[in-house]
Parts: sequence; C-alpha cells; structure tokens
Amino acid sequence: MRNKVFLFNPDHDLALANHDVNYMPPASARQFSADLAIFPAWYAGGQHMVLAPSAYNLTFLNEMRVRFPRLASLLTEVEVAMTLDVDYIPWGWDPAVHKRFIQLGVPLRSLPSQEQLTLIREKSHRLQAVELLKRLQFSHCCGESFYLTELGRLKEFVETRTACLLKAPLSGSGKGLNWCKGVFTTHISDWCKNIIRQQGGVVAEPLYDKVIDFAMQFYAYADGQVRFSGYSFFHTTNSGAYDGNLLATDDEIESQLIKYIPFKVLDEVRHALEKELSGLIDGVYVGYLGVDMMICRSYDALEYRLHPCVEINLRMNMGMASRIFYDNYVQIGKKGVLKVSYYASSEQLQEEHKRMVAGHPLVLENGRIVRGYLSLVPVTPRAKYGVWVLIDDSTAF
Repeated sequence: MRNKVFLFNPDHDLALANHDVNYMPPASARQFSADLAIFPAWYAGGQHMVLAPSAYNLTFLNEMRVRFPRLASLLTEVEVAMTLDVDYIPWGWDPAVHKRFIQLGVPLRSLPSQEQLTLIREKSHRLQAVELLKRLQFSHCCGESFYLTELGRLKEFVETRTACLLKAPLSGSGKGLNWCKGVFTTHISDWCKNIIRQQGGVVAEPLYDKVIDFAMQFYAYADGQVRFSGYSFFHTTNSGAYDGNLLATDDEIESQLIKYIPFKVLDEVRHALEKELSGLIDGVYVGYLGVDMMICRSYDALEYRLHPCVEINLRMNMGMASRIFYDNYVQIGKKGVLKVSYYASSEQLQEEHKRMVAGHPLVLENGRIVRGYLSLVPVTPRAKYGVWVLIDDSTAF
C-alpha cells in the first residue's frame, strides 16, 4: 500500500462554494487550519504523514508518539517535492487545495484531474441530498427538502410555514443557513437573490422536532463501491455548527438509536445508502464521507421518525475522525467526548487547557485511554482553537 500525506484544510466547504483556485479563506478559517494542522495524525495511521509546519507540531508529535506509537509522522512543505510515490489526502478536494499541492511540487499525476474536481463539486451540491432523500422514505422515515430556483416559490415556501430553514447549496458547517419564521423579509429576499445568482438555487426545508443528531459514515473505494464504516453521534450549536462527538463503540451508539427507531429501519437505510452512494459517486471520489441524519418526534409527539439524509459530506469529517480515534486509542467500552473549542484569546485557551489537565489526569493502559483529558493538538501561545478529548463514563452528552 502506498504511503499517504494528509492535510487538514477545514475551509474546504467555503473553497468549494467559491470554486476559485485563488480562493483566500477568512482570517478565522486560516487560524483554525493552523491551530489544528497536526490533527490528521490521529486518523491517518502510523505509516503515513501529515503536512504541517514543524514549529510546535514536531515537538508535540514526538511527545505523543511516545505514548501512542501508531501516530502518523510530520512532513513539512519544503519536503513535499522530495517525497515520491505517495498519495495526497486533504480533508476535502477543491480547486484551491489542488493548486496548493501543485505549487508545492506535487506532480499532476498524483492529483485529481480538473474533471474530477468539477464532478466532486457537483456531487457535493445539496441538490444531491434533496434527490436522495426522496428515495429513502422507508417505514419510520420522514423528511422533505426542495431545491427552488425562483424567488416567488421561495417566498411562498416561507410564508406558508410557521418556521423553516433555507440553505445555500454549497456552504461551510453552520454557514449558508437562514432560519425563517413565516415572514419573507427584505433581508431573506436579498439573501436568496444572492444565493440564486451565485449557486443557481436555494434548498428549502421544514423544521423538525429534533431529538438526536447522528451520521452514518462510509468509505468510497476506487472501484466505485461505497461501504459503511461506522456511526457518529454528534452535537451542533443553535446555529447548526458542529460542536462535538460522542466517543463510544458503534454498538453503544446503535443501542441509543434503537430506543427510538427499529434496528431493521437503520439496517435498511444503511444498505440503501451503500447502493445509492455507489451509483452517485461512481469512483469520482475516493475517501471517507458522511451522511448526517436525525431522529425527530412525529407530529403527534407519540412516535419517532428517522430523517435519513439531512446532509451528504463528500469529505473527511469530525464524525469519522472521532470514529477512528475511538477505535484506535480508547479502551473499548469506555465513553467520552471529542470537542472542538474556540476562545477569544490564546490566554483563555491556555488557562482552560491547564485546568483540564489538572482536573482530569490522563490514564493509559496498553496504549489506550482509560480516562482523562488529552489535547489532540499543541496549545501554542497564539492558538485560539483547540480539539480535545475527555474520556469519562459519567460525562453527559
């Protein structure tokens, strides 16, 4: 098997929406990318590498590899041109990251073609989730989603519902969302006009009485087959942005889900998605992807329904990273959380890190975490973002 070089480019969704090779992400996204640059070491695997600056990251990685020998190693930008016969695996593929690899000296034969990049963008469009949802309406399932290209139809959709959600077809996590309360305001109208002009249409959805956010994770192989890789059980903020993942076995997550939805429904949806996604992706993309879902209360509030396709994330995602981290580094049967945090200042981040280290000492057995806190990236003097885990069976999620 060829070695791989992993890159954390969390601005991928924004770059995909922009679709310009010269796309420059906002300062906050650049800081997020820099602060978490070494994060792929936890899901890449020991024989592979992570493309990241050596400052802080190399020392951190060397310290971590003493306790976790299966972690990936570090590769700096100046070493790329001298590194032959490897595959490059970013968080997600878009024209901007493609250009970045070329500028570092990666040969074109090691990268997706321009046609592949165009198809990846097309298959990442939320219209794909709209169409797929229609084909997943099995027993105990729910969900409606519409791709509207005319302002008049969007106005009618908003004004005929007490509340609804409008989405840009291509946007980042928690971005490109407009929560509406029955009034098609000037702000909403202008936003819709802008999205239609830029992306061709707007996705419109009713709101649901959500109980649980979770996802089914898959891997798309080069031969076109897509196979189930596990579950992720996650939280989002009120704005819809990712907040954190439960760290637990697939069996534990499934045991929580079947309190609401029969196992046979989950199994039917999983097999249907393997077939549908294989046809959709058809070898254009190779790598992990996630299908976000939710369990909702039905209208009479006496039963529950599965919304089987809220989003399709045709890229690596925190849910899959959490799945791999748990399977490789946590003692099986233990539970915890993986969280992404932002602080207004680096001082606040450092203080919180010190508090967690003191309050939740890390305990390992045979290279696996039994309990305690661990930052998965270095807490540097300039960092404002962090990603960390806390293994504690009493942790509420």
